[in-house]
Amino acid sequence: MAVQEEIEQKSFNIMISTTKLSARTVLRAVKAAFRLYQSKASQGKQSVRTLLRQNRGVSSVEISKTGIRGLERYAKKYGIDYAIRKDNSEVPPRYLVFFKAPDAEAFHSAFKEYSTSLLNKDKRPSVLAKLHELVQAAAELPGKVRHKEQERGL
Repeated sequence: MAVQEEIEQKSFNIMISTTKLSARTVLRAVKAAFRLYQSKASQGKQSVRTLLRQNRGVSSVEISKTGIRGLERYAKKYGIDYAIRKDNSEVPPRYLVFFKAPDAEAFHSAFKEYSTSLLNKDKRPSVLAKLHELVQAAAELPGKVRHKEQERGL
């Protein structure tokens, strides 16, 4: 019986030590992933809180709701860190775009490019209008008319 208990005790100790070892390994992996996540600087669209945590100063610009998506495209193109905040205190609500103060030059050039693209959008001819014109022109063209005459032979 003493041998049996000794074997049970040793196997129990091995199980405990391997469990502790695997728990430590998992804990180290989680800590390493967390450190990597925190060290990675957030870029592009982010919350106002994360933008303020970077301690670089923040500037803001007011835009309309219709221009948010287009402005996001140009901000991404210029690599600007920004945050969009909706202000419900007024009717209709206003939208504020916060960006880092060092990115002010890049933001202004992105905003300028965005506004010129909006102005050029009005100057571009409408594809639907051109399509309707072509459909009408095609309808006015004379179609192929077949004259069917039945000939009777003797």
